[in-house]
Amino acid sequence: MSQCKDVREIEPDLRGAALRVGVVMSRFNREVGDGLLSACCRRLGELGVPPAHVTVATVPGALEQPLVLQTMAQSGRFDALVALGCVIRGETYHFEIVSNESARGITDVQLATGIPIANGVLTTENDDQALSRMDVKGREAAEAAIEMANLLRTVK
Repeated sequence: MSQCKDVREIEPDLRGAALRVGVVMSRFNREVGDGLLSACCRRLGELGVPPAHVTVATVPGALEQPLVLQTMAQSGRFDALVALGCVIRGETYHFEIVSNESARGITDVQLATGIPIANGVLTTENDDQALSRMDVKGREAAEAAIEMANLLRTVK
């Protein structure tokens, strides 16, 4: 895999049995959020994370996620976090504000706390795009959270 000869390369590790994962799901666009959550939890289980090691909290919308993610990250109870939700473009500038600020908040919490956060908040043009992406994005968010938690353990 490596293009560099004779170097140590850290391979992706998707083993989740020893990890504790917190999930924060936005209830706005609930059908999509539920689909993301279902796919995420299913994939976490496939990766070995016991159901008892997964905690799910819901919030009204994407802008409320960073505060709950920060609180969970600071608790010391989680190895990784996942943000799930969906922001669908409307007719006003509100879409850009919510999309940009929620992403910035998630990134800020991750960097400030050192706890990896997989951003599974979809930003789509319409309902059809959201519904068609929710399963894949939920699974990808679970994988990203596990991979990053294991990577950080390795590099520390």
